[in-house]
Amino acid sequence: MAAGYWTAGKTQETATFELFVRRLPAHRDYLVVAGLEQAIEYLTGLRFTDREIAYLQTLPQFARTASGFWDYLRSFCFTGDLFAVPEGTVMFAGEPLLTVRAPLIEAQIPETYLLSTIGFQTLIASKAARIVAAAAGRDVVEFGCRRAHAPEAGCLAGRAAYLAGCLGTSNVQAGMRFAVPVFGTAAHSWVLSFEDEAAAFARLQDLLGEYTVQLIDTYDTLEGARKAAALGRPLRAVRLDSGDLLALSRETRRILDEAGLRDVKIMATNDLDENTIAALVAAGAPIDIYGVGTSLATSFDAPALSAVYKLVEIESKGQTRYASKHSEGKRTVPGRKQVFRLPDRDVIGLHSDEVPGAQRLLRQVIAGGQPLVDEKNIGRMRSYAREQMAAYGQANRQVELSYSLKQLAESQ
Repeated sequence: MAAGYWTAGKTQETATFELFVRRLPAHRDYLVVAGLEQAIEYLTGLRFTDREIAYLQTLPQFARTASGFWDYLRSFCFTGDLFAVPEGTVMFAGEPLLTVRAPLIEAQIPETYLLSTIGFQTLIASKAARIVAAAAGRDVVEFGCRRAHAPEAGCLAGRAAYLAGCLGTSNVQAGMRFAVPVFGTAAHSWVLSFEDEAAAFARLQDLLGEYTVQLIDTYDTLEGARKAAALGRPLRAVRLDSGDLLALSRETRRILDEAGLRDVKIMATNDLDENTIAALVAAGAPIDIYGVGTSLATSFDAPALSAVYKLVEIESKGQTRYASKHSEGKRTVPGRKQVFRLPDRDVIGLHSDEVPGAQRLLRQVIAGGQPLVDEKNIGRMRSYAREQMAAYGQANRQVELSYSLKQLAESQ
């Protein structure tokens, strides 16, 4: 498409694209937006290397492409503007999460990357929000990298989960790159590598001290709890990874309490999701920390987000032409938009609209290819997400179009 735009002489046209989600995934009342940090880094660093250009030139699709296009790519960079809602914002179907306004080729090329990074991280953050809510104040740690769809996905899942309220992640790379708190335990292989379970516990405790979390279900869970309790402090927690978590957690709590270890926490894992956690909480399970892997890092029940990136207007020679799809079931609304947030509803309007008393959610984060904000403070994002979910994370929130936007849509 870039080669086609260049050949058609469309390099001077300015396009506006919007990224939004057509519909909420099943069992989701809202989305928690994540991934803007990576979007900004991608756009501000977007270049084509000589090696990449040389590869493209070998593809038969480009056999008829003029050499001037390759010269264009050698000096290519993003010179446009990006408008976005802050990470952690609660959003709903149909609302623009990002708006890209740039020369047509510069706005078109980022489509796949932006959909991937915003779509994936928003999907995981939205799932994490459900799990954290189900835990009802108990800690949740993201444990899913080994089941994620790639190591990079696992790292970004740790970031998104923390932003949406998890205590942290087991992914050390996420900790290093994004300052996400990291937590973990030894695996069953640690215990199995010793001839004696108690010796395995003792050696781990010697090494980790107050950060020790003993995995106690390799053989007999309650016997493992007794051996861990017999070692005493320092001990942070014990972990249950199989069996009847309600019954085992109760018995484990009794064993720890009788040993004077009332402050030692119980962690539970084993294919947990928001439904199993909610059931354990409702039953009064004395579980302090939930480690959630597969269902979180893959958003197992709804593993894809219907995010799209659509052209909504294009400017050429001082004239603006509005663009919209009319496909059945995929109709889009033309015109560059703003999301106006009121206490009781959201209004999607034209960017030039004014809605008294409303907060404008889309703000400019890149101008002329240069970043305007520092989106690296994950702690601030996490606090903001918590505030957003408390204020707006309710079911059936009303979202409506402004009068001027309706008029524009009907005129197309």
